[in-house]
Amino acid sequence: MTVVTTLAGPYFEDLRLGLSFDAPAVTLTEGHAALYQAITGDRLALPLDHDSARKVTGLPRPLAHPMLAINLAVGQTTWASQRVKANLFYRGVILKRPVLLGDTLATTARVVGLKQNTPKPGRPATGIVALEMTTRNQQGDEVLHFWRCPMIPCRTDDAATGHQDDLAKIGIETTAAEMCAAIPQGWQLDRMRIPQTPDAISLAVGSQLRIEARDTVTSAPELVRLTLNMAMAHTDASLSYLGERLVYGGHTIAIAFAQLTRAIPSLITLVAWESCDHTAPVIENDRLRSAVTIVESTPVTAGRLLRLHVETYATRSQPDEPSRETESKVLDWRLAVWCAR
Repeated sequence: MTVVTTLAGPYFEDLRLGLSFDAPAVTLTEGHAALYQAITGDRLALPLDHDSARKVTGLPRPLAHPMLAINLAVGQTTWASQRVKANLFYRGVILKRPVLLGDTLATTARVVGLKQNTPKPGRPATGIVALEMTTRNQQGDEVLHFWRCPMIPCRTDDAATGHQDDLAKIGIETTAAEMCAAIPQGWQLDRMRIPQTPDAISLAVGSQLRIEARDTVTSAPELVRLTLNMAMAHTDASLSYLGERLVYGGHTIAIAFAQLTRAIPSLITLVAWESCDHTAPVIENDRLRSAVTIVESTPVTAGRLLRLHVETYATRSQPDEPSRETESKVLDWRLAVWCAR
């Protein structure tokens, strides 16, 4: 007798509190770095400039881009969200130590919250699952810790799971002390080659930086595959509620961060995400622009810790009337970065 097993990921009813899972560990290589760079066009200086990075950090291998590490961690935990309708938000992301090319990263996820959505006429039943994620390197050192909440369909529209956890409590508040503790120690910033531009950029609290140059979203499935992301809506348009492939939310965030590196050339590294909310979907060929507000600026031992509010907008041509365009806010992101000045 032949046994046939269909593998397509769990429905909301299949998930339970405490359920844990992981994925293959991944050794980050120059190939990962090159493809990530080709997709995003990111200008974060130290992962690009190995000579400067070695002089600044004293580390034996080149730095991996922190956003590449985060996107990989998300991809490694998509067993639970293969059927995802949307990844709604992230909370409490802290990069606890630098990630180097040659590091091997393994991520474990645990279900810590479940909430079935209120049924709406004409819409399939869905629920939200809160995942707590921890990424460690080959020495067992914790590299990343954070929470994310994807929305998953129910198996049947009359599902009654009874799950009503308060997801507003998911993800601890990231304190200033935790963010300062995550800044690498001993880096010699006076040895860093900081890109110089004639732009008069103010990093004073309350200042806003508007990046008008839009980035067209391309190569979305390539980033999905690079990071082991199993969410089917990102690679199969027939499984997306939009009728088009849904761009992975980490792709939108990566482009927003790439735009941030153009606005703040003295940026050293990402430190933390306080919160990150996807406010509308993105599809391929959308054009993204970002606005950055300086929320707080704190001097640290070397350089400054900046707390930022990034809002990203997508411009989209309408299929029935290509000359008509709409713009919508797609990302609301509060993060902290370390800058040389």
